[in-house]
Amino acid sequence: MKNSRIKNGIMRIVQGIIIGAGAILPGISGGVLAVVFGIYRPAMELLTHPRRALQRYWRMLLAVGIGWAIGFLGGGSVILALFHQSETVATCLFIGLILGTLPDLWHEAGTQGRGNGSYISLIVSFLVLFGALMAVKFSSFVEMPANFWGFLFCGVLWGFSFIIPGMTSSSILMAVGLLTPLIDGIAQLDLAVLIPWGLGMVGVMALFARIVSRLFDTHYSIAYHAVIGIVLASTIIIIPTDFASTAEMVWGVACAILGAVLAYFGSKLQPQEDAEIEAK
Repeated sequence: MKNSRIKNGIMRIVQGIIIGAGAILPGISGGVLAVVFGIYRPAMELLTHPRRALQRYWRMLLAVGIGWAIGFLGGGSVILALFHQSETVATCLFIGLILGTLPDLWHEAGTQGRGNGSYISLIVSFLVLFGALMAVKFSSFVEMPANFWGFLFCGVLWGFSFIIPGMTSSSILMAVGLLTPLIDGIAQLDLAVLIPWGLGMVGVMALFARIVSRLFDTHYSIAYHAVIGIVLASTIIIIPTDFASTAEMVWGVACAILGAVLAYFGSKLQPQEDAEIEAK
């Protein structure tokens, strides 16, 4: 039992690192990765019912939190540098990680049945987010100042990107010229950045997390199929269409396949703490 918990803890830390790194990579949604790893619902419950969530998920949330901090503050910077060196290959790897878990996401969405509303929800969420992301991708934005209000705006976007999986805040922040100042400020623990960023993020979560959680409680199938539509839209929009060379294309395809295989078989390994929770 002890060895099993250690292994599960390590797995959750690794997942947290990936989520933390994905949160700052342009085009990658940390919220989508949280859904992929089965962490989204416990995290939402932590925001809406913290005492109940900590009683049920404290091991999972602690491990993921440690991993997130490592991935965001440490590994995220490293991965961001690698992303700049080979953006196409890195993106393909993350695409594979997401696609490899789609079968399990589809199964989970249907555990309470599928009606016409479920399919409509999936299609509508896909079209809405895909259209919004295409607008962001091909539109020009005026740069925002890196001041209190700019970083407050960063926090608001981050809050929404966590509550609404698939909303890629990093892409928008890059478009308005705030991504680099935000990352630098967080890395340097600059309070002029951390305070407004935290206020914006906490404010959005406090106002909207309960609404989203309520949707899952009362309309599980519709809400979960909407998430799948969001995951599909946010994944399709980042598929590379331009490769620098044949070698880069081969490496990209190989990394996508590797990520999909690892994610697919990894999702089959149910962490022990999840089994314990379900047994309660």
